Amino acid sequence: MSELVPEPRPKPAVPMKPMSINSNLLGYIGIDTIIEQMRKKTMKTGFDFNIMVVGQSGLGKSTLVNTLFKSQVSRKASSWNREEKIPKTVEIKAIGHVIEEGGVKMKLTVIDTPGFGDQINNENCWEPIEKYINEQYEKFLKEEVNIARKKRIPDTRVHCCLYFISPTGHSLRPLDLEFMKHLSKVVNIIPVIAKADTMTLEEKSEFKQRVRKELEVNGIEFYPQKEFDEDLEDKTENDKIRQESMPFAVVGSDKEYQVNGKRVLGRKTPWGIIEVENLNHCEFALLRDFVIRTHLQDLKEVTHNIHYETYRAKRLNDNGGLPPVSVDTEESHDSNP
Repeated sequence: MSELVPEPRPKPAVPMKPMSINSNLLGYIGIDTIIEQMRKKTMKTGFDFNIMVVGQSGLGKSTLVNTLFKSQVSRKASSWNREEKIPKTVEIKAIGHVIEEGGVKMKLTVIDTPGFGDQINNENCWEPIEKYINEQYEKFLKEEVNIARKKRIPDTRVHCCLYFISPTGHSLRPLDLEFMKHLSKVVNIIPVIAKADTMTLEEKSEFKQRVRKELEVNGIEFYPQKEFDEDLEDKTENDKIRQESMPFAVVGSDKEYQVNGKRVLGRKTPWGIIEVENLNHCEFALLRDFVIRTHLQDLKEVTHNIHYETYRAKRLNDNGGLPPVSVDTEESHDSNP
C-alpha cells in the first residue's frame, strides 16, 4: 500500500505593497470624483456640530457664539428672560438650530453652562459638565451596540468646548486650571480670552504668553493636541496656532456700524469702533477660521476617534467586554429651556 503523503499547507498570503502607477494610467478612470460624491452626500444629509461654552457670567459667551455663526443661536438669544437669576448650581442648557449656507445644512447645538464659576464656593463645579459630556458618549455607545441600530446615529457628543478666560492680565484662576486639567481628557478645549478690548496690545501679548506658560507647567493640553498631529504639514500648521494664536484674544458683537463706507460688526467705545473681524483690533477672525473653516472636521474626528474611543474602551472593559445594557430613554437635561 502506498503511504499517504500529507498535502502541503498553503503559505499565508502576504499583502503586496501598494505601487504608485499614476504615470502609467492609460486613460481617465474617475477616482478623483469621490470628493464630489462625498460633497453631494454631505449636502443632502447635512452634518452635526455641537459646541459648548464655559466661563463665568459677564464674559460675553452668548454674544461671541452669535458672532461666530452670524445668527442668534445662543441660549440667551433664543429664550432669555432679563430677570433670569444666576443659578445656584451649574446647569446645562442645550439649544439646537439648523443653519444653511451655500446649500450645506449644519445642525448646530450650542451647550451653555449657566452658573459655572459664579458661586462663592466653586469647588468641583466642573463635575456636572464632565458628567454631561460623558452622558453623550454613553448615549452614542448604547445606540451603536443596538442590534437594530439606526442608519444614522444622532450625534449629541460635544465636539468643541470654548473656555472663556477673564481678561485680568495677571494669571489664570485656580478654577480655570482645575477645569481644563479635568476636562481636557474628555473634550477638545479651546481657550479664549474674553473681552480682549479691555487690555492694551502689550498687556494682551504678555497675558497670552503667561496663559500658555501656565497651561504648559500644569500639563494641560488644549486643542489641537500635539500627539494627534497626523503629518509634518499638520504639525507645522498646528505648532503656529499653539505657539502664537492660543489662547485667542477675542471681542464679540452682533451690532453693525458704518466704518469708511462699509458695514462692520463692532463695539462702539468713546475712542472709536472696535471692529470684530479686523485682525488689528482682535483675534476673532482667527478663532472663526480655526473653528469653522479649517478645523471643524478635525474637531469631530478627534472627538470620535480619541475621546469617544477612550470612553468606549473603558466602558466595555469595565463591563467585561460586553456592551452596556439597556436603555435609559429619559432626558436628564433640558434641551429646550
